[in-house]
Amino acid sequence: MKIVETNGNLNIFELNNFTLSQTLDCGQAFRWQKINDNLWHGVARGKYLKIGYDNGVVTLFDTNLDDFENIWRSYFDLDRDYNEIITSISTNEILKKASMFAGGIRILNQDPWEALCSFIISQNNNIPRIKGIIELLCNSFGEKINDYFYSFPSAEKIASLNLEDMSPLRSGFRAKYILDAARKVASGELKLELLKNMNIDLAREELMKIYGVGAKVADCALLFGLGHMDAFPKDVWIKKAIEKLFDGELPKEALLYAGIVQQYIFYYARSTKLEID
Repeated sequence: MKIVETNGNLNIFELNNFTLSQTLDCGQAFRWQKINDNLWHGVARGKYLKIGYDNGVVTLFDTNLDDFENIWRSYFDLDRDYNEIITSISTNEILKKASMFAGGIRILNQDPWEALCSFIISQNNNIPRIKGIIELLCNSFGEKINDYFYSFPSAEKIASLNLEDMSPLRSGFRAKYILDAARKVASGELKLELLKNMNIDLAREELMKIYGVGAKVADCALLFGLGHMDAFPKDVWIKKAIEKLFDGELPKEALLYAGIVQQYIFYYARSTKLEID
């Protein structure tokens, strides 16, 4: 990977295994918007970014090296060798095929609170509605960043609200879960940063102390917000895919990077229209 600063933009050369559409539109984050096939914009960690791809070069517009080093390098997981991961799982033929379809996905290193709250909202929901609720949440309780976006509201801000305050979001039963999560985080009862280095089973148990948070939401928070690459979120659809492809048990080659593999399997099964229903 080579980084060149030009006219207020950062150009990244020689970056493998990174496709904007696969990474930003695979259901792991909900605040990125497509401008065209090779250009997206969104907000992460309180910063706005427009990011594009052209002729093998990834461009981060109107940013600087400090923000790249402090935010975007980690956020896009740019220091992880995904090619090495793909090589290690490709001893399994099905995983090899899946990585050929989805090898441009990188796991986004999201703010832990935002990831937790977003996946609470995602329960029994479709992506357009998830995005709509999150956008309204941010516009209502976040700080204005520019004409397009507001920041994701802090746990402290949400903890100060009540169900009546939340009603305009139309988040339904999830409002109670969001408030309980915010209050546990804001009070320090749940220290999200400590979960990053905790045994995954113990970390999952801590997250499941939140009202309404089950194993699937907990694993999403662990994978997308807390860096546990071995977390494997399971919904009904992915369980059926594992049953169809692997007789119900994830191959041993996949266990260390189960979260990345989950994304590959999901994308592969959808792209090939695998009949699993």
